[in-house]
Amino acid sequence: MKINFNSAIAVIALTGASLMPNFLPARASAQISNPAPAAKHESPFACDRMALTPEERKRHFDELSPQLRSLRKSFRELPDGYEFEYSADKTTYKLLNEWAVDERLCCPFFDISVRAEREGGPIWLRLTGREGTKQFIRADFPAPWFQK
Repeated sequence: MKINFNSAIAVIALTGASLMPNFLPARASAQISNPAPAAKHESPFACDRMALTPEERKRHFDELSPQLRSLRKSFRELPDGYEFEYSADKTTYKLLNEWAVDERLCCPFFDISVRAEREGGPIWLRLTGREGTKQFIRADFPAPWFQK
């Protein structure tokens, strides 16, 4: 069987190319496999009420939100948002997490965290985000969220 020299070189070149990242310096290999991240999309400051089904919207806005407002013990202002304090009971913790999951869908521009302090301390709902988030919260959330 006669092998064409050019064909043999092409096969070697193709096989070697697939192995090449193993022979590149780590920095060069990382550049090949990890392209620069795409520009980050920022949602507008507006609730996407269509992100939830009618049943989910009713639960979120008509049941959970008023219930959490009534359970809130205090709040504190942060440079980029607010934190709301709650008692450290199991039911409240579950309600806060359920609320946070749906709030994240309808307001994707929020950074949301539910944090339980150690030793049975309070639970905190933290809403923060990019510039303008704090002003959005103040304008969009009913006044009872901010009453002492």
